[in-house]
Order: sequence, then C-alpha cells, then structure tokens
Amino acid sequence: MKHCSHCSALVSFIVPQGDNRHRYVCSSCEFIFYENPRIIAGCLPTFGDKVLLCKRAIEPRKGYWTLPAGFMENGETTQEAALRETYEEAYASPQLNELFSVCNLANYNQVHLFYLAKMTSAQYGSGPESLEVELFEEANIPWDDMAFGTVTQTLQRFFEDRKNGAMQLHHIDF
Repeated sequence: MKHCSHCSALVSFIVPQGDNRHRYVCSSCEFIFYENPRIIAGCLPTFGDKVLLCKRAIEPRKGYWTLPAGFMENGETTQEAALRETYEEAYASPQLNELFSVCNLANYNQVHLFYLAKMTSAQYGSGPESLEVELFEEANIPWDDMAFGTVTQTLQRFFEDRKNGAMQLHHIDF
C-alpha cells in the first residue's frame, strides 16, 4: 500500500501510538488501515454415509478435490456464507447443522470454518467453480488429490468422530 484511499497522501508502515503492531497509517489524515484475516466458510455435506466433494475448476489447486467453501462476503453470516458457497460450487442446498471445524492458518491470514450439513436429497451439480461434484463413501475419498490440508484434516476428524459415535467441535492450527 502506497497511498491513502481516503485522501491520496502517502502511507507509512509504522506502529501507531497505543498499538503493538505495524499498520499502514496515512501521513496526512492519520487514518489507520487495519488488515484482518479472511474468513473461508464451507460445509461438510453428507447424504446417507457419503460426503459431497467438489473438484476445483479454479486456482489455487485446480483439479483437486475439496469441500464446498469460499470467502465470506460482507453483510452475511458465516452460516449464510457456507450455504451460499455450497450452492455456488455444488448446486446443493443442504440443511445446515453445527460448526464442526475451525482451522487457523495464521501464516496465510485466514480462518476456515466448516459446518456439518445434511442433504435431504442427492440433488447436486457442478457450479462454475467446480469441474465435478460427487458423493464419496469414506473408502473412496481421493485422499492423494485433496486440495487443502484444512479439508483433509476436517474430513479425517469427521470420519473418526462418526466411527466413535459423537461429533465434536475441532480447532486445528496450521
């Protein structure tokens, strides 16, 4: 960042008075630009004993499998974002259940949230960001072709919880 979006003056990367982190601060109007982590919200949709996965049609990790998820938009809740992304990527409209995993990616300034979701029918399709969408039994999950560690870890914990008969909230740091 070089210029203030409020007054066009130059900005400096300094620790503002009373703060403890470097921030971009306008040299003229003294506006402080706070940069905060991005939230990625998604679903872990199930139909019977199967999980719905999407093969990515976009970068990063084009051609790899993931749970339907994406960046939260302003003006929506995390639950609304998870359902919107599931519809955009998989044309599926599951019933949203509880939050299942919170994945902290401090080095990437991201937090990934995955909600459990139950599909009431096997209706789904490939949205514009998906090459394929498919329901997988645990034994057929393409583990070597998963797009993101957050998805792999979330799925592994889901299958473990399911085997143990009790779902719990998972906090996972990357």
